[in-house]
Amino acid sequence: MSFALPQLVIYLSFLGYLTGAVVCAVAALWIWKSGDRSRPDCKAGIIAAGVTALWCGLAAAADGAASITQLAETARNLAWIYLLFRLFANDGRDESMMMIRPVIFVLAGVQLLQPVLLIMQVRYPEAPDEAILAFHISAIFNMLTAIGALVLVHNLYAGATNSARQLLRWSAAAMVGIWAYDLNYYTVSYLSSGIPLLLLAFRGAIAGLMVVALAIGANSTTLGLQLRPSRAVTFQTLSLIVIGVYLLAMSMMSEALVSMGGEFARLIQVAFLAFAILAAIIWIPSQRARKWLRVTATKHLFQHRYDYRAEWLRFTHAIGEGSDAEESFDERAIKVMADITESPSGLLLIPNEEAQLELAARWQWPKLEVPAQASEHRLAGLLEERSFVLDLDQAREGVDHFGEGDLIPQWLLNAKDAWAVVPLLHFDRLVGAVVLGRPQDSRQLDWEDFDLLRVVGQQLASYLAERAGQQALMDANRFDEFNRRMAFVMHDIKNLASQLSLLARNAEIHADKPDFRADMLVTLRNSSDKLNALITRLGRYGTAQKIAPVPLDLAALARKIAQRFSTSHQVTVPQATRCTVLADEEALDQALTHLVQNAIDASEANSPVFLDVSHDGVDGTIEVIDSGEGMEAGFVKNGLFKPFISSKNGGFGIGAFEARELVRGMGGNLDVESRESIGTRFRVTLPLAKALELRQKNQAGSPAEQSQSTVAGATGPQEVV
Repeated sequence: MSFALPQLVIYLSFLGYLTGAVVCAVAALWIWKSGDRSRPDCKAGIIAAGVTALWCGLAAAADGAASITQLAETARNLAWIYLLFRLFANDGRDESMMMIRPVIFVLAGVQLLQPVLLIMQVRYPEAPDEAILAFHISAIFNMLTAIGALVLVHNLYAGATNSARQLLRWSAAAMVGIWAYDLNYYTVSYLSSGIPLLLLAFRGAIAGLMVVALAIGANSTTLGLQLRPSRAVTFQTLSLIVIGVYLLAMSMMSEALVSMGGEFARLIQVAFLAFAILAAIIWIPSQRARKWLRVTATKHLFQHRYDYRAEWLRFTHAIGEGSDAEESFDERAIKVMADITESPSGLLLIPNEEAQLELAARWQWPKLEVPAQASEHRLAGLLEERSFVLDLDQAREGVDHFGEGDLIPQWLLNAKDAWAVVPLLHFDRLVGAVVLGRPQDSRQLDWEDFDLLRVVGQQLASYLAERAGQQALMDANRFDEFNRRMAFVMHDIKNLASQLSLLARNAEIHADKPDFRADMLVTLRNSSDKLNALITRLGRYGTAQKIAPVPLDLAALARKIAQRFSTSHQVTVPQATRCTVLADEEALDQALTHLVQNAIDASEANSPVFLDVSHDGVDGTIEVIDSGEGMEAGFVKNGLFKPFISSKNGGFGIGAFEARELVRGMGGNLDVESRESIGTRFRVTLPLAKALELRQKNQAGSPAEQSQSTVAGATGPQEVV
């Protein structure tokens, strides 16, 4: 069957305007529901899309060149001019560039003259010369409006910053498409003194396409959308093909209705097509239909969900590139794992010496609160034993595969953006775990996700293990160098101590005045004692020293240390619960002195440092709290307790390491919690004397229990290396 050219143009025009009306209406609703309400152009975008939908609907029901359609087109142009003005308000240029307002008013005024010209054409149909003149003037006005709008769009985009361009690019593209097509349309109309039917036929479809671009730019999650041919594009293309076939069938049925004749045939046709399109929009994007389409496409077009070659090349390139000053290796490790599933954020958890997972780094997840002990050792042991990717959505629903339901920490379940936990295994040993954030297009993890994430996790674990081995080798070399240097230092200090001791002995024999002799003896003996004490402390780095804990009042020691620093900085003891712990007073005093001095160095001059003493009936605790600069999670995990790594300029990095080793030598623990720009809390925990005595009495009655306690590491005299 063949169509004459005008009949085909009328058919295409009707179908294009009807499609544009439906698309614009849906886009207006989408902007209203999902658009970024904080943007100044949000309401203007809704108005522009809605008025464009009205214009397309009237053009489909009446005619693209009818009088009512031309009035609706004037309203559409005014709405898009208003949207253009509001786009300048995104970065405040609507206030700083006062020349914008006059141009906007001129363009709006030119459009307001269009109804006058339309009245002239309708009122004087018997005067063809006047009608043609009005038609030419109307075309000129529309051309001037399009040119002025394009100039403003150029100034809008060219004068924006790089960050603002990311926000404006889709909206600017929609503006360029609308006004460039109108400029071409009215230029041809003016030169030919008539309406170009082919250009008229596609105006509705072009308007709908541009409104889709406007809707994409109205949402903060889609404004960075890139047009990259991929498997997703294939699924979308198949969807469009299905929709196109559906619309073609409906169009043929509507033409059949028109051919049946009748006074309201045109109205019935429009209503039928609108109903068919809305039914398609509701049915085709349904979960069942999309699942069927995706499974069918994957089965017949693709062998796997992922392009493994591309994924592996991208992973190797990203993990092997040079380190960025603003991005650490741990952050890059999270990023390369998150890019596989298009996750927007992630965390890296690394087990400590007690196999408890701790936060080592975070990537684009600054607001998530992660406790100092991210999870217990049992979860790390289960991930290491089973080597499975933990689907947190299934865990929230109560699905339990290997008994992990009771081991997942509550903070991870409460974080709705947390999507999956990927173990990093190296030779069947857990070296870390990556927590992936939920992607924008959230979906359920399947077997292909699990397989790829496990393999990438193993490869990533090898990089982390290699880095840890290199760091251990560097630390060993530094220790060797440190020991060699300390040998020379100790030799010199021993000579000085011998000389002072000899001077003291000679003074006892040859001094003439008794008072002078007594003062000299006191001074020399104090110096000798200090030097010998220094030699003893330095000697701990080279040889093993034994510490024998004795009962010690922890509150009294806290007050003593606070009094010592009172002349240089405000150190207070707001809570001093009396408790007696087993510790070596000199070693504990030295460890706490290191911690208090570090807290003072990190605090402002008027910011106090607090010492809190408490107990829980089993252990005594003293906390050193400051509100200073705080430390990054990565530094706390990888640098704080490592010798020769210091956050101070010129620091040697020994204080925190020595404090922890001294506390461990007394059977205690040293923990730290730190938040950047908030402060740091060091917690020293030591066994209470009475609790340890009762424990030893109970264990003495059962040799099996005593053996088990010994294996578990009962507190007692230990060696400090």
